[in-house]
Amino acid sequence: MGKFPVADKALLEIWICKDCSARNPKGAEKCRKCNSKHLRPKRARKKEVKGK
Repeated sequence: MGKFPVADKALLEIWICKDCSARNPKGAEKCRKCNSKHLRPKRARKKEVKGK
């Protein structure tokens, strides 16, 4: 993750469509591009361990 926790939180509060991979706002119930209801939350990357 980056230096700014506020920015990281905003980037992770989006939903990704499983059908077309479009980004949707956090309150979305269906995709803005294909109108599919198959949405998932954006996955957070784990921090990398330095030195290994």
